[in-house]
Amino acid sequence: MTQATLKPNDTRALDTLTGGAFSAPTSGERAARVREWLARDPSPEQMQEVFRELSGRDKGAARLLRERLDEIKRSKGQEAIAAEWADKARALLAQPKLNIADALAWQRDAAKAGAPLSREPLAGIKAQLADRVKGIEDLQHRVQVQREAAVLLAQRIEVLSTKSWQDAKAAAESLAADVPAWQQQAEALLADPNWGSVDARFPPLLESSRTQLQVVWDAFQIALAQAVAAAQDPAAPLPPVPVWADELRLARGVPAEAPAKPAKPKVDPEVRARATQAVREVLGKLEQEIAEGHGKASAGAASALRNALKEHGKLIDDKLENQAHAALAAAGELEGWQRWRADQLRQELVAKAEGLFERPAPAEGQEPQPPKPRYGGRKMQEQLRGLREQWKQTDQGGPPNHALWKRFDDACNEAYKVVEAWLDKVKAEAAEHKAQRLALIEEVKAWAAENPTARDDDWKGFNRILHQFEDRWRDAGHLSEKAFAELQPQWKEAIRAAASPLEAIQKQSLERRHAMIDEARELGAEPQLRIDAVKALQQRWQGEAQGIPLDRKHEQKLWDAFRKPIDEAFNRKTQERERAAAALSERDRVVLEASKALEAANATGDAQKIKAAMSALEAALRGQAQAAAAVAAAGQESGAPAAQAAEGEAAPAETGAAPPAEGAVEPAAESAGEAAAAPPAPPKATPKPVIAMRGDDRPGMKKTEPVAPARGGRFGDRKGPGGPGRPGERRDDRGGRDARAGGRFGERPAEDRGPRLGDVAFRAQREALEHAQMALKKLAAQAHGEALTQLLTAWEQRSADQVPSAQELGKAVSPAVRASWVQALGAAPAGDAAEALLRLEIASEAPTPAEQLAARRMLQLQLLTRRNDPSPAQTWGQDVARVLASAYDAGSARRLQNALRTLLRR
Repeated sequence: MTQATLKPNDTRALDTLTGGAFSAPTSGERAARVREWLARDPSPEQMQEVFRELSGRDKGAARLLRERLDEIKRSKGQEAIAAEWADKARALLAQPKLNIADALAWQRDAAKAGAPLSREPLAGIKAQLADRVKGIEDLQHRVQVQREAAVLLAQRIEVLSTKSWQDAKAAAESLAADVPAWQQQAEALLADPNWGSVDARFPPLLESSRTQLQVVWDAFQIALAQAVAAAQDPAAPLPPVPVWADELRLARGVPAEAPAKPAKPKVDPEVRARATQAVREVLGKLEQEIAEGHGKASAGAASALRNALKEHGKLIDDKLENQAHAALAAAGELEGWQRWRADQLRQELVAKAEGLFERPAPAEGQEPQPPKPRYGGRKMQEQLRGLREQWKQTDQGGPPNHALWKRFDDACNEAYKVVEAWLDKVKAEAAEHKAQRLALIEEVKAWAAENPTARDDDWKGFNRILHQFEDRWRDAGHLSEKAFAELQPQWKEAIRAAASPLEAIQKQSLERRHAMIDEARELGAEPQLRIDAVKALQQRWQGEAQGIPLDRKHEQKLWDAFRKPIDEAFNRKTQERERAAAALSERDRVVLEASKALEAANATGDAQKIKAAMSALEAALRGQAQAAAAVAAAGQESGAPAAQAAEGEAAPAETGAAPPAEGAVEPAAESAGEAAAAPPAPPKATPKPVIAMRGDDRPGMKKTEPVAPARGGRFGDRKGPGGPGRPGERRDDRGGRDARAGGRFGERPAEDRGPRLGDVAFRAQREALEHAQMALKKLAAQAHGEALTQLLTAWEQRSADQVPSAQELGKAVSPAVRASWVQALGAAPAGDAAEALLRLEIASEAPTPAEQLAARRMLQLQLLTRRNDPSPAQTWGQDVARVLASAYDAGSARRLQNALRTLLRR
């Protein structure tokens, strides 16, 4: 039986199993029947089979099955994890010595691994560990309390040594009861079951307290017994307590003796030096740890120093001993500070963990709203990972704090629920994306089997379909690296098999295109370019490119290689034409040479050379008009025939026509030097008789000269060398007349600049002039800055000779103003420049320092009231003179420079 006949039967069986979930007409009914079937708790295998068949028909109904399957899978995984971490916790509880850090680490690591700490058996084990840890911490706290109580008892006994022995005898009864009671409490601590799990530093503390208290109590009893005996028997020895001994002496009538200070025994200098060296080494290490703030390291160094003092304390001098005790006190303070700082950091971490949720305040009369997470799944996961890492580092720097850890862990576990939901969603999406990619691979394989070649030779459509498959693969959703590494080779194999027909036809197209490139090279290398052959070859290339697609970059490289020889051939033809045109125009050659000279002058950076080169270029551009003017002047001197000849020669030059016949003078080919070297003019003709004309009788005009014609004239009058021209006619940038350009009626005729320049000459002279103008502007700016710097230097040195010249200062400074500046610098410093500087800043609109803003506003208000006084913009030259007359100041110099930077350019 084939797969096609099996599938309907399987679907019918599954439809019967699910109560009609496959045959239901609508998606809502299918989902309802799936819910009813899931309520009967079917087996996971049945749910998996139904999900596989239903996911292709109705994703909404299949989502219910997928959620149930994911929940079963998650519950199985959590049961395994719970069993694993329960065994670890039982192993911790079974140990006779439990480390608090291990217990807290178990809870933290279990939460990271995703163990269900809120469900049994982990919830009960977690409570047992918490009780065990709490008992150990309570026991440690009781040890500290006992130590403090021992210190207080010892202090009570020591205080009695400063009072009367009778008071001490009266207090001895209560001490006799308190000291044994303390010893019993200490024995109870040692008998506690959790005593073996306390930190290693607590048993020595309790033992030292017991020993010290017992020693003090025994010494007190012995001294009190001696005092009682000495009071009863005058011959008995006095007690070792100075206060009691003095009191008994007074009772016996013996004067008190000053206690003699016991002298230190003499020690070998070598032994003393070795002891001092040993103590200094340990003391230096402790001071270094204290300076670096290392709490744990400083505790170890302090212990080593105490041992050194016990061994060598009697051999060192008092100064070193005091220094050691001071270092020990600082180490104790640092240890306490480390503990306080660690708790402070934990408080901050707890606040951050509890702040992962927003808890809006309930409005009046409304129920409190549930907290909302501040971040999404991935961001929440990163936040939790960072907070737990910081807590771990804090635990390394100080003793643990179980209460804060419990709050922190509860907040992190609550926030991890958001991460769990996000991870479930990511896993579901990854499964869906993987299914989509597998289906796409199968679709590509089926399409490749159906299309071994392009239909209707449409290889572009074939390539387009392949690109669509690749786009769908890229947009198929995110996968994990492992899943993507599994599917990527399958996809590459399928798409390579589908693209094999296109690759074969592309290989043939490449061969044909390379052959056409060789043919293009042969055509480009021929001395005479055949346009018809080039067009036919280009049409063949376009047909090949339109029929068979290639990679865009590769196709562009082939096209560039194909068109390069043809473009070079056309460029050679264009260059030959340009060379011929350049050889025919003498005026273009002169303009090109002048342009090159101007570019060379621009490179020198000399303003005089640049201006001279610009003048030479303008003379070269006006060479045609100058030659024509010289011929016209010669014609006026020689008579009418010469003038008519000049007019006949100027006409073709003006309109840009062909050169005149051989033997005629051509102004376009003559420069100013050639015009000067022309043959001498003919003899001066007889003057014409005087003709009566109307003089100009307006004021200021010479009556002997005729009245100038009106500017506009009548409409239709011609303008030009021989009279008025056409209205609207103008000349273009290249020197020729442009009859197409418009203009205002009555506009004066443009200057006769000769025929139009060639493209090369025109661009060369335009670029050279632009570069020259930019260079002159740059040089002018540099000269302006140098002049301003020179003026400030002259003020600083009170040297009138260093004041720049009027030309260097610019047109904004008149000779009279410069003379006032020189006079101000020539005299001794006098006057205050504060108001003058404010006026200069107002005139130049320059910013004023913050401390002078109030004075500037006040001055502006005063200027508003002085209506007839000149404004600061009119008197800035005199204000500069007042500033220069005052004493030099760096701040005033900066303000003056900022103002003059603007004023000198106006």
